[in-house]
Amino acid sequence: MSRSVSNAGTRLAGFGHRWLPFADATSADLSLSRLLRLSLFQLSTGMAIVLLTGTLNRVMVVELGQPASWVALMLAIPLLMAPARALIGYRSDHHRSYLGWRRIPFLWAGTMMQFGGLAFLPFALILMTESHSGPAFLGPSATMAAFLLTGLGMHVSQTAGLALATDLATEDTRPRVVALLYLMLLIGMIGSALIFAALLKDFGYVRLIQVIQSAAVVTLILNVFAMFKQEVRRPDLTAHALARPTFGSAWRDFITLPQARRLLWALGLGTMGFTMQDILLEPYGAQVLGLSVSGTTMLTAIFAGGMVLALLITARSLAKGTDPILIASIGVLFGVAAFSLVCLSALVDSSSLFQLGVVL
Repeated sequence: MSRSVSNAGTRLAGFGHRWLPFADATSADLSLSRLLRLSLFQLSTGMAIVLLTGTLNRVMVVELGQPASWVALMLAIPLLMAPARALIGYRSDHHRSYLGWRRIPFLWAGTMMQFGGLAFLPFALILMTESHSGPAFLGPSATMAAFLLTGLGMHVSQTAGLALATDLATEDTRPRVVALLYLMLLIGMIGSALIFAALLKDFGYVRLIQVIQSAAVVTLILNVFAMFKQEVRRPDLTAHALARPTFGSAWRDFITLPQARRLLWALGLGTMGFTMQDILLEPYGAQVLGLSVSGTTMLTAIFAGGMVLALLITARSLAKGTDPILIASIGVLFGVAAFSLVCLSALVDSSSLFQLGVVL
């Protein structure tokens, strides 16, 4: 009897590691509940990504009649701010503060920028689409400023949040913590896409404004709850008297590492290739296949679902010792096949084939 109870207990203990792949991402100083609360900032980031690239992308091109090139430029602004992450991370690493915080000030600043950008965005869209007595460039410039503020806030808060998570994690659990945070980003994208699709099923401009402003409020609530009492005050690391290396010297130390340049080129070109579709998929689905606003917003959920599946497959393959370069090469081939299906869907007028390409 005792042996059977012991065996049952052993199986129960192994349940978490088998079916909850991030159950071992915790440590003595970072419980699972604390880690999940911290990861809420990724949900707000995913929500902003869906709103900008999944909903407003299509609405501005199709419903508002804005030139696709102008909309593409607006959507490219948040992506162009991505290289600034290196500087943001460096600044948070060597932040001077009498309060002893390094990450929280940047996480808070990013949250306020993202909130401000989303809160201002509806008024910018009104200026861009309605007639007014001001100069013609006022509306597009205001919209571009709102996109810039939202994108910069996303990058600042996400960089500081990831840095805070790695500070709290141990060296052994750090890779799994980062993977969990990325999974939460995808969950935020999927959940937001489903909610936005349901809210915009009966599309109207007033409803769109309500959705954008609600997203701003939810961003503030999630991020404040995520950062509350997370970072331990370390005045010894933020003292003004400490010597700090320059950003240039820190960058030179990194770039001299073996394969660093090749890694940056591979990441840059790969990211450029796979993110260029963000500008095209939603207007393509609307103008070529006749999908509604709700239908094109759902594309982001389908896209993020494919990313979650790829993440799980990749994690399992890496655990078996598969070469990471081989996995990346297979991913590139799947991307080529996916874009081919997207192009083919227009010839056969098939939304199902289009959605399959989005998943891949």
